Amino acid sequence: MTTTPAIEAQGLGVHYPRAPEPALDGLDLSVQPGETVLLLGPSGGGKSTFLLTLAGLIPHNLPARVWGRVRVLGVEPLRERPGALATRIGLLFQDPEASFATLVVEDEIAFGLENLRVPPAAMPRRITAALQAVDMLPYRHRRLDALSGGQQQRVALAALLAMGPPLLALDEPTAHLDPAATAAFFRTLKRLQGQHTLLLVEHRVDQALPLAHRVVLLGEKGRVLAQGPPWETLRRHRDAALAAGLWLPAALDPRAAWRAHHTTPLRYDPPAVALEDVHFAYTPEGPEVVRGVSLRVPQGDFLALVGPNGAGKTTVARLMLHLGLRPTAGRVRLFGEPVEHLSLEAITARAGFVFQNPEHQFVTERVADEVAYSLRARGVPEAQVRARVQALLRRFRLEAHAGQNPFRLSQGQKRRLSVATMLAVAPRLLILDEPTFGQDRNTAYALMDLLLELNREGVTIVMITHDTRLVRQYARHVAEMRGGRLHWWGPAEAWPAATRAGGDETADKRG
Repeated sequence: MTTTPAIEAQGLGVHYPRAPEPALDGLDLSVQPGETVLLLGPSGGGKSTFLLTLAGLIPHNLPARVWGRVRVLGVEPLRERPGALATRIGLLFQDPEASFATLVVEDEIAFGLENLRVPPAAMPRRITAALQAVDMLPYRHRRLDALSGGQQQRVALAALLAMGPPLLALDEPTAHLDPAATAAFFRTLKRLQGQHTLLLVEHRVDQALPLAHRVVLLGEKGRVLAQGPPWETLRRHRDAALAAGLWLPAALDPRAAWRAHHTTPLRYDPPAVALEDVHFAYTPEGPEVVRGVSLRVPQGDFLALVGPNGAGKTTVARLMLHLGLRPTAGRVRLFGEPVEHLSLEAITARAGFVFQNPEHQFVTERVADEVAYSLRARGVPEAQVRARVQALLRRFRLEAHAGQNPFRLSQGQKRRLSVATMLAVAPRLLILDEPTFGQDRNTAYALMDLLLELNREGVTIVMITHDTRLVRQYARHVAEMRGGRLHWWGPAEAWPAATRAGGDETADKRG
């Protein structure tokens, strides 16, 4: 008996409007029902584009020219509207908030069912079953904005499960999660195996590999480099995978054991930034999300700010520069001066902040103009602006996208652009919130090496990250947040081993 493939793509190509070249060109891939396939590829290599095409969002919601053949459980998504595919394929995004349409967990699960016209009497049973499948039933009546990032991602998955699709396509679902939340999410996926076909795009290869029946290695434009049993395929094609920029398990990555050698002398008087018994709450009646944090970051340091989702990391980083937030108690000093006494121009002349969501800092309609913006705002001569922009675009592999709208870049390309814009003015302090999010291996290491080079030139680096491998390789000191407090600080090599495994999720996800 012939089984209809869950996914079948033949010669698939996708070209976005005004993009210099196709995002996909000649993708051939077949996935059988019940398989778990791990899809590995470089940043900007078309992985997300492929998943969006499978779900019908391309070309119906996102305009693009598409050619070749693609089928999902025998149906052609190019001819069906996304709503008609919702009972066949569920697409889980990197950022769960991007898919939320309501405010409460139960309402979010019901939203999809309402769109499928499920009778109201049948909804409670399906909502309960979906929340039980992801271990979120006790949170049924919670507000979504009161959940941690890991909890939000499991609710987003439950919303898909309630609609009953046999195929789940997951686009880097653990990208925003801490190690403990990541482990919990993968345990959830393990329970779903056998009930669903899983197509998983993921950079955390060590954690994802145990789930995979097959691994597919993609090169540029989605062309298949190799596929087969996970470990056998990765060992056999390791050199090709490394050349393409694919993340590999630590056991196969020749750079996994590498450690940076820090030579920059530290200057404690004054430190680059100092927090003195800082407290913060988002509302006068709300709970404190930063509780009595005192932290001195010496000039020349390379500090990793770590901790579980919701621990207060991003909030502390924003308080360092009064970036839309001011302490409710305590004081922040920037290079010895109280931040509240400094103008915005004075702060930005000393420090730059790279957001976790790159789109939050884009202000122009062309990639080249985005990099040039801060230079032009400071009156830098145009000839110097052009030279600096060209050098940064080349370094971050964005030359071919110079004329493209920043919002049309892939997630990895957006991240590279956001870092390039901050580096344009060479700040003395650079704060980065998950700088390697969405990056392939080669681009991530190139970016981290550039940060190390800047650090050796005297730039102080504060990096928020969940990537424990990069913490061990690059950080000079580690500051760990838990529950809004500074839980641990010290040299990176002394960072407690037990701490590296992660921690419990906390209720407030804004940290």
